[in-house]
Amino acid sequence: MIVQMLKHTPLWVFGLFFCLIYLGYLQSKPRLVSRPRLAILPVSMLCLSLLGVWSSFGTDFIAFSAWASALAAVVALGMALPQLHGTSYSFESRRFTVPGSWLPLALMMSIFFTKYAVAVAKAVSGEASLSTVATVAACLVCGLCSGLFFVRAIRVAKTARPPVAHRSAA
Repeated sequence: MIVQMLKHTPLWVFGLFFCLIYLGYLQSKPRLVSRPRLAILPVSMLCLSLLGVWSSFGTDFIAFSAWASALAAVVALGMALPQLHGTSYSFESRRFTVPGSWLPLALMMSIFFTKYAVAVAKAVSGEASLSTVATVAACLVCGLCSGLFFVRAIRVAKTARPPVAHRSAA
């Protein structure tokens, strides 16, 4: 069964998989990034996640609602979190120091394998749609992962706020 699955997988899917592995590996290393570069990965993963929902479920209201709800909930909760440990911002170079983490790779693989599992399930069942529970579960995973990317970027971006000057009581 697994061999058949892999044989029927388009070649571009393997290319995407290895590209995501490489990007995840790069995220595991500490690095300096500009503001625009800080936004590239969250926006890219948002697009990949949204494309996954749209290509798998079309314009299904329940699918998009589950995806958007998970995304919004994670981002809303993440706004209350403090600045990410180990990050800093240089006002001179206008760059963030971001610690390495394997979390982005885990999130990318979660989105990728969720989309892949949905495609395989549809191909094996021969049906155009999955059950409502499976649809909601897949869309929640994609929304959750996209939201976590945004939360991480927001927490890093919080380091760019100028320090608050303390007034002395004279």
